Formats: sequence, C-alpha cells, structure tokens
Amino acid sequence: MYTKINEASAYIQSRFNKHIDIAIVLGSGLGPLADEIENPIVIDYADIPHFPVSTLAGHDGKLIIGTIHNKTVVAMKGRFHYYEGHDMDIVTLPIRVFKKLGIDKLILTNACGGIREDLNPGQIMVITDHIGLYAPSPLRGPNLDEFGPRFKDMTEVYSKEVAKIAHVVADENNISLKDGVYAFFKGPMYETPAEIRAYKALGADTVGMSTVPEAIVARHSGMTSFGLSLITNKAAGLGASELNHAEVVEAAAQAEKNLVTLVKGIIDKW
Repeated sequence: MYTKINEASAYIQSRFNKHIDIAIVLGSGLGPLADEIENPIVIDYADIPHFPVSTLAGHDGKLIIGTIHNKTVVAMKGRFHYYEGHDMDIVTLPIRVFKKLGIDKLILTNACGGIREDLNPGQIMVITDHIGLYAPSPLRGPNLDEFGPRFKDMTEVYSKEVAKIAHVVADENNISLKDGVYAFFKGPMYETPAEIRAYKALGADTVGMSTVPEAIVARHSGMTSFGLSLITNKAAGLGASELNHAEVVEAAAQAEKNLVTLVKGIIDKW
C-alpha cells in the first residue's frame, strides 16, 4: 500500500507541486461542482498510478486541481466503489494519497436514498454520523502506522465545527439544510424494503453505497472531514416506483445549484 500511495502522490505532485487546502469527493451526478474550479489542471485517473478507471455514469474519472474562493482545492470527479469489484484499500486509496500530499481537510458528497419522512428528493443533508455495519473495514490488514494508530476512535468522524459553517452558509442563501445519519449498503443492488425498515430501526436517516469507507480512512489519517448527502430518491419501499440510477443522476442535476452554492460557501468560510 505504501508503494501505491507514494507512486500515486508522486505523479500528482509532478503535475502540481504546491500546497492544496481542501480535497473534495464528488458523488453520482454531482460532477458539475468541478466546473466551478478556476484555472483547473485536469488529470485523468487512467494516468495516475494505481487509480482505477470509474465505470459508472455520473463519474467522469478525473482529478481536478484549481482554486475556489482563493483556496486551492482538488476534486475527485467520480469515486471508486466497493460494488465495482475494488478492495477497500483501492476504494480509499485517494484519501491516503490526499493525506500524503499534505491535505488535512476533506469534503465528501454523495447521492443517496431518503429514509426519514422529511428527507425527500432534492433535500441536502449534513452527515452527522454513519452506520457502517455493512461495510467491510477499510482498516483491515496491516496497520499503516505512518497515517494513524491500529485502533482509531470514531466518536467524531464528521466535523461538528464545519457542520455549523454549513448551516450558516445555508441560512445566508435560503437553502434548506437538514442533519442526519447516513447508512452504508454494499450494492450494487438497491436495498430491500425489509432492509430499509431495519436501517430505520437502527437510526439511519439515509442510505447509500459510498462515503463511509473514505470517512473512516480520513479519520484514521487525522484529516478533518465533512459530509453532505443529496437525497435523490426515497429508499426502497417508501416511494411510488422502482429505484433506478437514471433518476438519481436526474435529481442530482436538479439540485445542482444549491449544492454548488453550499460547497463554495463552506470552502470560503472554512
């Protein structure tokens, strides 16, 4: 893993060797956020050692480095998923690489299904915590001592201070922003209605197929993480129709303006 991390970070540094303030991971249909990056340097995942090529619609497979509000940012336009067949060390490789590049701030975004009654398509939610019982541990195996300890506390995976900033930005821009717990599901099939009922009983407000592995590794690496979920559909058994990925991408596109405004404001104030 050290070889993969070092080779990937060295290649990125060969393309951009200045300090980067914040890393952003963009979920399904949220790639247009990357269009807000000024003076962009675009790197294809295929050119970065050990980065797989994204296989999913809405995930372009590009790393974009530039500025937003005079902060230097790097954005993943597309992420890697466990359901694509990748092991967890590859799913979370970019987070290790960001830390190796000296980045300590991370914004994670995703498109997900709403479980709680008030979390309907188009709503944006701050992730306050997660339920990762379905997620294979991304820390399994030999510990990477350079990044963090063998047994890492997970009391505050998502920064409460950045959550406060997000609500200030939302209020300033009349954006509806709610808080909630995000639950991980392995995928690629959507959850069954019975599984959603079980998640609800456990305290989950939303459900999706990403974010949790990356957040765990960021926490292990000592990074400050903040998570945003865009609700693109009601979870299985709670809506009037079958779930499909095209609807996820379409709903994300409709809520794009608010999400862009929110993330840019957070970057400005963080």
